[in-house]
Amino acid sequence: MSDAYLVPGRARPRGRFPHARRAGDLLYVSGTSSRLPDGSFAGAEADETGTTTLDIRVQTRAVIENVREILRAAGAGLEDLVSVTAYLVSMNDFGGYNEVYAEYFDETGPARTTVAVHQLPHPHLLIEISAVAYRPVPGPVRREDT
Repeated sequence: MSDAYLVPGRARPRGRFPHARRAGDLLYVSGTSSRLPDGSFAGAEADETGTTTLDIRVQTRAVIENVREILRAAGAGLEDLVSVTAYLVSMNDFGGYNEVYAEYFDETGPARTTVAVHQLPHPHLLIEISAVAYRPVPGPVRREDT
């Protein structure tokens, strides 16, 4: 069984790919950012002079919540994650990212890799996360005759 998920109410992918794709009992979540449905970014503000302030904690929380909603649309949840890959534009943000991540997961959570990247698809993005979840495909209940 293979299904692609485009989740209503979430920011549409900036390309021809789904939010997530099921392959058997695995759900692969595409790289997800803090982008909101209106195209703005959680954790990115500009004042009247044009000075931009970016907040890794707000962005990390928004990314994880976006992943949660994508998983929910596929019948899964954060508890089903088995692997998370986080991409940070700067490892100087690792502490704030790690702090928020720990609000959602502990040592019993998914395996995790965090890497620094040169840039992400928008200059207001500090973080992007892709993930894999294990959620068995619901199937018919089998009864054995005894």
